[in-house]
Amino acid sequence: MNPMRLAFAAALLCAAPAAAEDDPSPRKFTAERVFDLEYADDPQISPDGRRIVYARKSMDRLADRIVADLWIIDVASGEHRPLLAGKGSVASARWSPTSDRLVYLGREGDALQLRVLYMDDGRSFSLAQLPEAPSAPVWSPDGTRIAFSMFTPAEGPNFAKPPKAPEGAKWAEPVRVFDDLQIRFDGAGYLKEGATHVYVVPAEGGAPRQITKGENDFNSPAWLDDDTLLVVGNDAPDAERDIIESEIYAVELSDLSMRALTTRDGPDHSPTVSPDGRLIAYLGYDDKLKSYQQTDLYVMNRDGSGARNLTADYDRSIDAIAWRNGAIVAQADVDGQTHLLNVAIGGAVSTLARDLGGTSIGRPYSGASFSVSPRTGVAAYTAGSPDRPAEVAALRGTSAKKLTALNEDVLPYLDLAKIEEIKVQSSHDGREIEAWIALPPGFKADGSHPMILEIHGGPFAMYGPFFAAEIQRYAAEGYVVVYANPRGSTSYGEEFAQLIDLNYPGEDYEDLMSVVDAVIAKNYVDPDRLFVTGGSGGGVLTAWIVGKTDRFAAAATVKPVINWFTMALAGDIGAFVVRHWIRADPWADPDAYWRLSPISLVGNVATPTMVMVGEEDWRTPTWEAEQFYSALKLREIDTALVRVPGAPHYIAGRPSRLIAKTDNIMGWFAKYDPAKQAASTDAETAAAGE
Repeated sequence: MNPMRLAFAAALLCAAPAAAEDDPSPRKFTAERVFDLEYADDPQISPDGRRIVYARKSMDRLADRIVADLWIIDVASGEHRPLLAGKGSVASARWSPTSDRLVYLGREGDALQLRVLYMDDGRSFSLAQLPEAPSAPVWSPDGTRIAFSMFTPAEGPNFAKPPKAPEGAKWAEPVRVFDDLQIRFDGAGYLKEGATHVYVVPAEGGAPRQITKGENDFNSPAWLDDDTLLVVGNDAPDAERDIIESEIYAVELSDLSMRALTTRDGPDHSPTVSPDGRLIAYLGYDDKLKSYQQTDLYVMNRDGSGARNLTADYDRSIDAIAWRNGAIVAQADVDGQTHLLNVAIGGAVSTLARDLGGTSIGRPYSGASFSVSPRTGVAAYTAGSPDRPAEVAALRGTSAKKLTALNEDVLPYLDLAKIEEIKVQSSHDGREIEAWIALPPGFKADGSHPMILEIHGGPFAMYGPFFAAEIQRYAAEGYVVVYANPRGSTSYGEEFAQLIDLNYPGEDYEDLMSVVDAVIAKNYVDPDRLFVTGGSGGGVLTAWIVGKTDRFAAAATVKPVINWFTMALAGDIGAFVVRHWIRADPWADPDAYWRLSPISLVGNVATPTMVMVGEEDWRTPTWEAEQFYSALKLREIDTALVRVPGAPHYIAGRPSRLIAKTDNIMGWFAKYDPAKQAASTDAETAAAGE
């Protein structure tokens, strides 16, 4: 066993995964197979429509990270070759207006820098030595400048001047003083004093010019014309108290004067300028202080006048947009799938493609992106499927063609779970709930299999028929894996999502139990071998479920919210929880928080429950998980706390962490599997008889 695999084995909690073997079949989707997966991301088609560059992502075994090389595809011939490979990782590649250059983010040592690549000779150079990591680069229409966003440090509060340490002394680090409402953010840790601002740099390199200023963030630059930038931000003095609020501003580069093009109460963002420069498409909604509100597609004149909603009659949320042939191409989640839509200026909506997805490798979320050639109308997008991660596809009109096959050297030679869709009526009110069942290799409907109910996060998110390594790992070890979109899930319309507004957790529990009952009724699983797990919002529901029923043999709640009171006061999105989720101050209405907190049901729990959390999770901080763990310990309920060192809320962001997460969960479930306990007892009895 090599050292890396030995480390994985040492990470297992206390029991081997169900049906694990010392010498697994070469066709089995084992833990190490995660490192063999590849997927496409961020496909960008050139303005002339001839070529597509995309991030080819893979798992670096030595670095234990997802890395990205830049590959290029000739749309006509399908020729596929590396453009920038072995550079550590590249991101955000964007074509120049004349298709002759690319700007991208590339690593120079430990720093992320803006670089430009010339397509004719393959040479690249750094635009500037930037003190902070840049993001969102975008070319000016004339190709002479590049706008981007970058964090800009500022002086923080300081109430005392420390004495100077003697030469050679090893004093403690100085104190850190905060006076902002939000002091941490998941994935970033404790926030430095300052704000994100927009800059412009010459496309041939030079000194960046700061375009926006102030204490509030401005980002997402888009060029209205060669002399005017559009930026997104919130210029209000108390911006941190309403973290979803944003407006679109026009900034004149001649004098840096800034004026708001949108002014309503609600987020306006993602400005996209029509090829003729007359119209601006953008996304947003009127804020009605709901926990979920659907995003619509708007257009306005270049001066901000004449704003109108194009999707007022289309009951799905719009996620991304681009112009094509006088209309707008939009991405939306629709009934558990991700679609590419054509939205006419008059508001008519039609579907161009239904198979977007595949960039969420761990769990079966959608994850997709696309781009459009403004000259030819050809679109490039990530295409997903139940048995493959994302590939690059090209769309002409409504005819799509996949241009890559990144996993054909691996996945055809493995036994994968078959994905079956079911639709179930909820026992609560008869609403239709969509779900999927992953059937393990060699499955027979004989009522003998163990089952895992895997619950998505959000809770305003969706699962779908997408490839997911975690689901395949569970199925490879013999589990029937069930995942569903209970009420509150997105892609089924605003009314369905808002059913859990001020009521989460709530009737979504009945939805999930109805799905479990339907799978049992199909004689797929043994009702004595049921297990449940979920992360984030799914962790909330897992903790809620074990407080409502003892039908599961064991549970694993991952990165949950256990107490909405402490979440509101110490989570990184606490201001949103107070203003939009609970809509009450915790000290003024503690009952509103307690009623929806899984900790309120901990006195009912009889199910052995593992609790897992990342040690650098600031979305659902460690103390959320630890409250549940401590309460279960005090009640003498079998439990274990798994802390993942260095991990933010996205625990499975590194391959080894994905493996540790799934295999520890299976190890916990194996410990409480009645069939395995009976087999162990029989083996001990037989050994004693000998």
